[in-house]
Amino acid sequence: MKDLLEKIDSSLANLPLGEHPQNLYDPIRYILSLGGKRLRPMLVLLGYGLKNEDIESIIDPSLTVEIFHNFTLMHDDIMDLAPIRRGKPTVHEKWNNTVAILSGDTMMVKAYDQLLTGPHQSLPLAIQKFNKCAVEVCEGQQLDMNFEEFETVTEGQYIEMIRLKTAVLLGFSLEYGGLLAGMKTDQLAKLNAIGVKAGIGFQLMDDLLDVYGDKAKFGKQVGGDIASNKKTYLLIKALELAAPAQRKELDKWLSASDYEVDDKVKAVKSIYEEIGIFELTQKKMNDYYDEAFELLNQFDARKDGKDQLAEFLRRLMNREQ
Repeated sequence: MKDLLEKIDSSLANLPLGEHPQNLYDPIRYILSLGGKRLRPMLVLLGYGLKNEDIESIIDPSLTVEIFHNFTLMHDDIMDLAPIRRGKPTVHEKWNNTVAILSGDTMMVKAYDQLLTGPHQSLPLAIQKFNKCAVEVCEGQQLDMNFEEFETVTEGQYIEMIRLKTAVLLGFSLEYGGLLAGMKTDQLAKLNAIGVKAGIGFQLMDDLLDVYGDKAKFGKQVGGDIASNKKTYLLIKALELAAPAQRKELDKWLSASDYEVDDKVKAVKSIYEEIGIFELTQKKMNDYYDEAFELLNQFDARKDGKDQLAEFLRRLMNREQ
């Protein structure tokens, strides 16, 4: 897997993006150079590897999902006013909002260019599935923005939002690998389901890391969700389960306008620990990963391919960034 990751990084670094104007293309190279887990192109490769062994033959089309993913990050960071991405300044901080919007738009077009590197016989279905996924990601982001204005968000609403915003792209990535491998419709649907289940678990882990992660490893501002009153699974469950005194304290911090961020994060985190929010979130995350593993165990595929995908999912479960 390390060799595959290196090949993905090398291929991304050598993409023919364009040169002029420089401040349109430099931000694209910048965000792609910041690294990341590359889990989406890896899922394409691992999905393909469930049937075929020549995984490296589809590295070029697998980059489609990484380019698209980074496009969404570039625009999400503008909407979230995020200062840091993977431990470095976000594009809109390093340049400005206008540059970030235009560079992001260009990345979306480049994602379609990369999709064209796949086999032509699979292209119509690939485009159809990619478009559906891309629209759902936008729907998820809009729901996330809407939640900022909602007084309350239910657990079910939140899970549906992260399914759209995060998980469907993981589902498409795995399914796209199967499509490139020539799998049948029913197999593709199963791969998508595995990816979506793992994707929900992945986002729940992200929620945990935002509060409990190591800033040096996480690459984003730890406690940022608490500081911005973001309605994550952790906050939703805390509001649902808090005793009257805990709810009063939570409401005080949620409505506060003049405070030290570190004080707010420490106080809210203390309430989370009293209620057992870490353990509840971890269990929810593990439940989704367990469902993904169960579906994978039932999937008819090459043993080596299944072992590789299972190992990759286990690493996602135990990540620190």
